[in-house]
Amino acid sequence: MTTTYAALLRGINVGGSRKLPMAELRTLLTGLGHDGVRTYLQSGQAVFTADHGDEESLATELATAIEKHFGFTVDVIVRDHAYLKAVADNCPFPAAELEPKQLHVTYYSAPVDPDRFGKIDRAAHLPEEFRLGDRELYLYAPNGLGRSKLGEILSRPRLNKGLIATSRNWNTVLKLVEMTGD
Repeated sequence: MTTTYAALLRGINVGGSRKLPMAELRTLLTGLGHDGVRTYLQSGQAVFTADHGDEESLATELATAIEKHFGFTVDVIVRDHAYLKAVADNCPFPAAELEPKQLHVTYYSAPVDPDRFGKIDRAAHLPEEFRLGDRELYLYAPNGLGRSKLGEILSRPRLNKGLIATSRNWNTVLKLVEMTGD
């Protein structure tokens, strides 16, 4: 039985470093034996089907292949369609009423203990807000992520220690649901 997955690559093609062309990523995934390989944008999203492995082993397999082929390490999170759809469906903010640039999801490599974020003074950052899911965090940033003070705090290495964390805007969240659901 095959499953459709999305691979989320962290920190590639940003600021002229860690260049990873999407055509080469597609070729790499195909070479690993995956089918239906497609990419979305240049910021590190790929969709593929696999008849072996699970999310963690597929992420490790891809990260290893990227390091071998490109010569640098890339953190990879792999999630299946059911998970991606649940993230979109369970959004605690009124996504349909917001501009997509105002809403972001940070995907984590493992479940996150809410205590990590316990010292953040949420009231001090209003109207920005965040809500934690199991392996995801939703961020409402009315002025966009680039101007978000709360987003800056949430991305600090101390808060994400021991985890892979990679964020996507709401348009990308929905597009990955669509692409993995085909």
